[in-house]
Amino acid sequence: MDLKSGYPWWAVRNGLIHAFPPLEKDLRCDVLVVGGGITGALIADELSHHGHDVALIEQRDIGWGSTAASTALLQYEIDTHLLELAQRYGQDAAALAYRACAEAIPALGEVARGLKDVDFQRMDSLYLASRHRDVPRLMAEGEARRSIGLDARWLGPEALQERFDVDAGGALLTRQAARVDPYRLTYALLQRLRRRGGHVHDRTVLHSLDATARGVTARTEDGATIRARHVVLAMGYANQRWLDQRVARNRSSYAFITDPIEADVLGRLQRTMVWESARPYLYLRATGERRLLVGGLDDAVDIPARRDRRVQGKADKLMKQLRHWFPRLDPIPAFSWAGTFAETADGLPFFGPHDQWGPRVHFAMAYGGNGITYSMIGAKLLRAGIERRAHPLAGLFGFGRL
Repeated sequence: MDLKSGYPWWAVRNGLIHAFPPLEKDLRCDVLVVGGGITGALIADELSHHGHDVALIEQRDIGWGSTAASTALLQYEIDTHLLELAQRYGQDAAALAYRACAEAIPALGEVARGLKDVDFQRMDSLYLASRHRDVPRLMAEGEARRSIGLDARWLGPEALQERFDVDAGGALLTRQAARVDPYRLTYALLQRLRRRGGHVHDRTVLHSLDATARGVTARTEDGATIRARHVVLAMGYANQRWLDQRVARNRSSYAFITDPIEADVLGRLQRTMVWESARPYLYLRATGERRLLVGGLDDAVDIPARRDRRVQGKADKLMKQLRHWFPRLDPIPAFSWAGTFAETADGLPFFGPHDQWGPRVHFAMAYGGNGITYSMIGAKLLRAGIERRAHPLAGLFGFGRL
């Protein structure tokens, strides 16, 4: 399935950074990672950094699936509010999930440190009350987040108008957010994996898996065999085809990016990403080149031809919403696109083994609005499982919660 429509900015900006050779012969490794997007790259980097012999295969070119369409807003906020998550799983579990997301932001910064031109930058995040009736709910959510040690300050209408020139009933402001170029970060991580002695092969399609108590044998469509102690399936929405149990639904999200905007026009938006309480919501953030990346208007479409036809209309609606919140902005859209992603019922990811495949086949399903943040958590969670160590989120982020 084609995962994206239009002209995703990261692929346009960066082009095909590096071609890795297809796998043409058998190999052995400690861990085989299947999937060459940002999730697979973060997992492979974590494992190789801690001494595991890692091989990674990708059916397309590296980063050419959902990663190329990602808008890469790195936040601790989960699509399911802390208060709602506490009602589902209890206060302790909800707090654990939110704190882990907050800790993942600086962890991603550490991963990006030393890598060239991945545009990682710490940012603020402004969560707007789209309607006045959303104000009490957001105020309560902010109080709940502060009670577990998270940064979530309430800004009333006057403060919003003064600081951001926004007319709204209120907003939560946090300094625990960041941005990154996910496409370039993926390539940088996998090139580093190669330098460490790992194997990276694109245009290599997984055909079958045979899992036993001692290891996993993977075979590609071209007949190569990979024998590994563990396999991690990190293929985004395509992971679902390897499970009989349906665990998520596919959706489409839409975005456009502007030409560069003058610094004095962008103002605080240079270092503050914005999103809103409406569903589906608008979100936006600046890049290091002072382009404004605007996205949202998610829908249930996952048929490529239908998604293709909606790109321009959705981009026009996003521009209208942008002008509603920031009437002083009149940017020029440069490229617009859409991408397919998967969403779980509770907004949480799935990491770890499933009973269908046994303990040596691990799933990395970083589904939801903050997939890159989840992927950073999942990299450490999966390494703990492979090393037979306990991880505090193994239960909540595992299939056992279904």
